[in-house]
Amino acid sequence: MKNSAWLLIVFLLTMVSSPYLFAQSKTGLQVIESVYNRPNGSDMSADLTMTLINARGDQRVRKIKQFSKEFGKDEKKIMFFISPADVKNTSFMNWSYGDAGKDDDQWIYLPALKKTKRISSDSKSDYFMGSDFTYDDLGDRLPSEDNHKILKEEKVQDELCYVIESKSKNSGYMYSKTITWVVKDKWVAVKKEFYDEEGKLLKILTVEEYKTINNFLIVTKTLIKNIQTNHATEMKLENIIIDGGISNDKFTERTMTKGL
Repeated sequence: MKNSAWLLIVFLLTMVSSPYLFAQSKTGLQVIESVYNRPNGSDMSADLTMTLINARGDQRVRKIKQFSKEFGKDEKKIMFFISPADVKNTSFMNWSYGDAGKDDDQWIYLPALKKTKRISSDSKSDYFMGSDFTYDDLGDRLPSEDNHKILKEEKVQDELCYVIESKSKNSGYMYSKTITWVVKDKWVAVKKEFYDEEGKLLKILTVEEYKTINNFLIVTKTLIKNIQTNHATEMKLENIIIDGGISNDKFTERTMTKGL
């Protein structure tokens, strides 16, 4: 499964001892591909706690159950809101495709309207359920959609990282660029900066926790903060089950309306 955390790749000791040679061993594209392609099981289910934090520090907590599964080169994800009452039974589904040029398909079910709405390409920049994630952020972006460049190497959380600048090949994309810090020996993206269309820093995503589950490195806690509004969203995964065997029928519009 595609995820922002990646398994250990061992390099020769001579490469490790020379920062210059090490930096030349991969291109920016190859680093991002390593992050994108990391295996983390054929399916996964988890309990997700989404905490919305406003500029005053007030918090709103939302409980979610989410599922994901690989379908060959494609991946499908679905989440169901459990609480609080004002969002209960809302569901969201994302289908990501491995073929270049094919955009994600996304749907949201709003129980108050008893209607499933397809997210249009024009709405991908909208923010999801009051969080600091856009609908586009929730999908899988193919490495081939951007031009990638290694800017430097530096430590984050005491781990040596590649620092990768990525710029969309599509001039109409919502971010002018992103900068990602990727741990060299694990291919975990532990930090990411998002810049708006004017080139100003918009958001910073920080991975606060990741752990090994069934021999896979899984990101379990993130914090994304909108620098321009001082609003933040924390995401925490618990009760993670990998390769538990999730039915294909879980990822349908009918399931969205039925709920768990």
